[in-house]
Amino acid sequence: METDVIGIDIGGTLAKAIVLDSTSFEIKDQLTIASSDKGPELVKIIKSLVGKLEENTKQSFSTLGLGIAGLTHRSGVVRYSPNLPNLIEFPITIEVENELGIPVVIGNDATVGTIAEWKIGAGKGSENFALVTLGTGIGAGLVVDGRLLLGNNGFAGEAGHMTIDVNGPVHITGQKGPWEYFASGNALNRIVQNEASEGNYPWVVDQAGKKENITGEYLSSGIQNKEPDSLRILDHFCHEVSKGLVNLILLLDLDRVVIGGGVSEIGEPLRNGIEKWIEKTLIGSEHRPKIEVKLAKLGSNAGAIGAALSTTNYF
Repeated sequence: METDVIGIDIGGTLAKAIVLDSTSFEIKDQLTIASSDKGPELVKIIKSLVGKLEENTKQSFSTLGLGIAGLTHRSGVVRYSPNLPNLIEFPITIEVENELGIPVVIGNDATVGTIAEWKIGAGKGSENFALVTLGTGIGAGLVVDGRLLLGNNGFAGEAGHMTIDVNGPVHITGQKGPWEYFASGNALNRIVQNEASEGNYPWVVDQAGKKENITGEYLSSGIQNKEPDSLRILDHFCHEVSKGLVNLILLLDLDRVVIGGGVSEIGEPLRNGIEKWIEKTLIGSEHRPKIEVKLAKLGSNAGAIGAALSTTNYF
């Protein structure tokens, strides 16, 4: 019996396709190419990826899983995507099914990534956890009482847009003070740059040579070297991350939080800092079992792996 399944993770710049053995979870083959936010062109890209992987693995696939950044409706329509702005209201499922002649399962990229971390990653063994990805924005996927939480439309998990400060700065979405303004990868870059501009982070200016070169990536080096200002900035950032996580924990009674996305590459200092702030600020923390904070295990492959697994009835 053939156990290989195929999934494609479609982001704002790249599309990653993976062939996965659904029994052993071994990656049999993978391809990454440039993505597109123009519907017909994206359908061609998807068709090309499937064709190349079928040729490489000498098999045909009976179902395709897609993970897409944005509001992906249960009906198979991409309703809205900040990272794929020209894909709004595009019926991607039916368009791809017409091209390939096979059923297509669609989900938000963070939601399908949650399937992957739940089945074979850092969420394994938990029936109540959140995967939170800290990247350009903040994505989230939720498992509650042993079931993937989708919501009425399939939009569940848009935690990055929760309002943290109603009087806060205006985000690119037009919202005031959403969580991802304060706690995303973009937020971390802004924090580091502001600290340098205000003269509070001389170490990073010395490292970068000039202020225009400064990004959040320098912070990781400072943390590894236990540079005091780097540790101070990380602690502030971990507090900002914990604010949204505490809301999710209070709402859903989670026992575990899994941190993914590019920022998670900071590693243990980030994980430890977030865990510390959750313990400090979670109401009734001393009367609750400790909330586990783990780093995601599957990295940039999580979306494509989860998309592949979504074809095996996780939705």
